[in-house]
Amino acid sequence: MSGKTIGYIRVSTVGQNSERQLEGIELDKDFEEKVSAKTMNRPQLNELLEYIREGDTVVVHDISRLARNISDLHNLVEQINEKGVTLQFKKEGLTFTGDKTDPMSQLLLSMLGAVYQFERSILLERQREGIEVAKKAGKFKGRPPKINKQDIIKVLGEGNSISKTAKILGVSMSSVQRAKREAA
Repeated sequence: MSGKTIGYIRVSTVGQNSERQLEGIELDKDFEEKVSAKTMNRPQLNELLEYIREGDTVVVHDISRLARNISDLHNLVEQINEKGVTLQFKKEGLTFTGDKTDPMSQLLLSMLGAVYQFERSILLERQREGIEVAKKAGKFKGRPPKINKQDIIKVLGEGNSISKTAKILGVSMSSVQRAKREAA
């Protein structure tokens, strides 16, 4: 059974370039999104999982493009393989078919997943440390608040409902509720 070659391409931010990820690979279809891997709310990944059929091959640039932690990585690889779909990671040169008699593939998957997760943890730790140093030096003040609580109270005070206030100001209803609670 000859299936399709399907690409999954993910970058974390809109400004990042995704062109290099599956360059030179002939794809029948690709799913591309610009969203962090830390969230499992990835519409294109979900669409890919619905689309794939037995005999297909899913190609991903590298493990970090698919998952940020070992648990998600294992779940996604298993979910893909259970459908009779092969999963290939281009950068690492790894292929997973769901063959449980290949313990080396499972070991490599776990080890590489752990390395990516460790790298991510170290990066976040350094970022937090850098922010603390910048705060102490008075150079980091954090993100400015997007919501003006006085505006929320004013619009609510004009007799508008929470949902209407949220719509008028372009904020979430929970932000309006929080501002109302804090003002009380």
